[in-house]
Amino acid sequence: MRREDPHREIPANPALRRVLGRYPELVDLLTDGMSGSDLTTLLLEVFRGRADRLSPAEVMRRYRSDRFVAPAPISFTALRRTEDALVSALPDDFEMLVLAPVLPLAAHSAVATVDPRKVIATVRGSEVAADPTNALALEASLRRSLALAADPRSTTPVRLAASQRVTRAQHFNGPGMLAHFQIFGLVTAGRDTGNRSFEHQQLAEHLGFAARSLAAAGARRTRIQLTCLEDASRPIIERLGGDLTGLPGVAVLEDPDRTTGRGYYTDVCFKIYAGVEDQYLEVADGGFVEWSQLLTGNRKERLLISGFGVDRLAETLALSPT
Repeated sequence: MRREDPHREIPANPALRRVLGRYPELVDLLTDGMSGSDLTTLLLEVFRGRADRLSPAEVMRRYRSDRFVAPAPISFTALRRTEDALVSALPDDFEMLVLAPVLPLAAHSAVATVDPRKVIATVRGSEVAADPTNALALEASLRRSLALAADPRSTTPVRLAASQRVTRAQHFNGPGMLAHFQIFGLVTAGRDTGNRSFEHQQLAEHLGFAARSLAAAGARRTRIQLTCLEDASRPIIERLGGDLTGLPGVAVLEDPDRTTGRGYYTDVCFKIYAGVEDQYLEVADGGFVEWSQLLTGNRKERLLISGFGVDRLAETLALSPT
């Protein structure tokens, strides 16, 4: 039986309002009125029919105008050089994965609070990758679940990394803002071992990697900005001082006024900046998230994620004087 939603909000999007004005029950029917397999069968036939009507000239016109399909403006050589620098700085106990280009539907929104409209859904009940840390979190949580099934007290961490071309559907303003770009992501999943030991150790490892990888990529200066999101996590930042002291060209600052990422990250989050001439440009972001707790159903699980914009880093370092 189809579930009606009498409280469904009137959409702000004028185009959607126009469609619903002509087909008022369409969203309810497609969302709740048929099974997932029936919806997939229907959409596959719809898009088969639409594809059959398109001529090569029409495909070419779409290629000229569609921002999602245009090649990246950055050179392959610069991108590969930067990616190699990131890989070379990765600690030995991280496993590099080759991720699939798609994920299960809602992989970005069910646990990561990302608006589904910013992700490209497919007609087969999946969605195009928008951030490798989401896929890495799924794999890390699966591995941790298997470890916990074998030993309910397992504290063995799972460390994974990947470099992936991702696509995001929201509109970006400003130069260099692409619909698709490369992200180098890493995650560490494990268990709360008390005294914030897991958080301190893994955060120090991620930030140490950030400093080494930017130096390997050619950055002469790196700035790490830490934000404590709750008072109970302040000891994590205080204990980091000794771990990061002495890293050449690295400045570590606190950023209590940061507004982005609140509600997305927990405990502690950070931003990484590469110094170019007289300014610093943001190239990475990360922090602790609750995703593994939600995916495993275990409140003792912990997860730290980091994401490096490979395009942004390559372009930033290209501006740096040799």
